[in-house]
Amino acid sequence: MNRRMLGRYLFGGVVLALTGCAVGPDFKTPAPPEGSGYTPTALPASTAAAPGTAGAAQQFETGADIPAQWWTLFRSEPLDALIRMALAQSPSLGAAQATLREARETLAAERGGLLFPSVDAQGQGARERASGVTLGAPGYNPELTVLNATVNVSYSVDVFGGARRQIEGYQAQVDYANYQLEATYLTLTSSVVSTAIKEASLRGQLRATQDVLGAEEKQLSIVERQFSVGAIPRATLLNQQTLVATTRSTLPGLEKSLAQTRHQLAVLVGRPPSDASLPEFSLENLNLPSELPVTLPSALVRQRPDIRASEASLHQASAQVGVATAALYPQIGLSAQYGREALAWQGLSNPANTIWTLGASVTQPLFRGGQLTAQRRAALAAYDAAENQYHQTVLLAFENVADSLRALELDAATLVSIEQTEAIARKALELTQAQYRLGAVSAVSLLDSQRQFASAHVNLVSAQAARLTDTVALFQALGGGWWNRPEPLADISRTTTTD
Repeated sequence: MNRRMLGRYLFGGVVLALTGCAVGPDFKTPAPPEGSGYTPTALPASTAAAPGTAGAAQQFETGADIPAQWWTLFRSEPLDALIRMALAQSPSLGAAQATLREARETLAAERGGLLFPSVDAQGQGARERASGVTLGAPGYNPELTVLNATVNVSYSVDVFGGARRQIEGYQAQVDYANYQLEATYLTLTSSVVSTAIKEASLRGQLRATQDVLGAEEKQLSIVERQFSVGAIPRATLLNQQTLVATTRSTLPGLEKSLAQTRHQLAVLVGRPPSDASLPEFSLENLNLPSELPVTLPSALVRQRPDIRASEASLHQASAQVGVATAALYPQIGLSAQYGREALAWQGLSNPANTIWTLGASVTQPLFRGGQLTAQRRAALAAYDAAENQYHQTVLLAFENVADSLRALELDAATLVSIEQTEAIARKALELTQAQYRLGAVSAVSLLDSQRQFASAHVNLVSAQAARLTDTVALFQALGGGWWNRPEPLADISRTTTTD
């Protein structure tokens, strides 16, 4: 009979908890911004085209989806291999995965502690000397061994949903950690591709500068012969020597930047900077994607990891308002104890020694000096802050996309101009060199032509690399296509290396 009463008591409490209301706001995903574009004026159907490396026209495809492995559009197997290495060995990605696991286990622990009864088995033994006064027999002080074995059950009835709001908040933390992991993944892959392009650009600038230096050194040999026979003044020789020395002085800076970029690339993929096994990149081996998907603004807010993480923070703040509100209402607790108590081990098996306790408690805050209402106002203020931060994150995301789209359009036009400038400067230099050998132009004209060509030649390499970098920036700004990945990022296998 007592056991049936205990079961009914606990069952009634559980039913009451499940049928109770959850106070506080029910979270709703913010509506996406209005509008169908990212820039004040419409995008062209395609970018301008230029001959040579990274000069192809790119088509804007509004509403098209982004592949999960968007970097494969550059059609570079060394780049694909480098990304695989980064995903397997990057410490930053591993740390983000561990943080997500921590959030999941915290959710599981809190759900178990808040939503289910606590059941504990307890055994206790004590040797004691009793007081005869308390027993009603002064002078009689027996020594006793008291043994008991009990099962204790306690449960906080979640009538007003405070516990459920806390669980909701912990689930939002899991969502936040998951989207932070996706953001880390996107940043890592984008950084690897951008750094590889930077290496290719520096390698191209270094090669272009070496080509210019070689041509200037050949011209210096001609000037030295002319000076040796007295055909030109010493000033002309010194000017040409200065030009050669100036061009040569730029090489160490480019070599330093190239070395630092290689070190950065190694660290990004989880390798030490001393690793010399990483592939080398050149602009000629990186293909410019010809089709560029442009996500609709209404879809961007569901695809950018930073926006989704900010939404999860807003959700958590909403749940905390519910927790603070529930604290203003009565807190109901149930407890029960069942066991046996005896003076010897054999007595614990005797049903006559059974003991039990049933209890219930209700706590209604009456006066806390304004603590609970202040905590609720603080939770509401935190929600307002999270809401404003969410809208700011959305605006910045739209700004990223708008900047990337305009950069693609305008840098393509810039490459066309620089390509034409470099071609003209090359022809002008060849003509001036021929005229100089015939004595038809002065040394000043030759030096000017050399300087103009050197500048245009290096600028051309930078402009070619800019188009590749702009493309990476667009894929990153649009979220990187993580939603098309066939398996959750937390489940991607990783290897740790200490080579």
